[in-house]
Amino acid sequence: MAAATQVMLFNKPHGTVCRFGHEPGRPTLADWIGVPGVYPAGRLDRDSEGLVILTDDGALAQRITHPRRKLEKRYLAQVEGVPDERALQRCALA
Repeated sequence: MAAATQVMLFNKPHGTVCRFGHEPGRPTLADWIGVPGVYPAGRLDRDSEGLVILTDDGALAQRITHPRRKLEKRYLAQVEGVPDERALQRCALA
């Protein structure tokens, strides 16, 4: 019988690099998560905080992240000041 797929939800703190391994002077997922064999399905940059899905199922991770799947994702961005029209257009294109 196959082992059950592991799926974890993690609220990544600001400043944490969204990968396992050593990153000199910066915390990584390895500093927070002690479960072997799971990897992030997607990424948040170091300056972002929020939900990261981790799994040991590569096929599931690909279904979540591959652009061909066009899985809808929503992001909430907090900015300082009032963005101008040009800044909003750059966000819409990303």
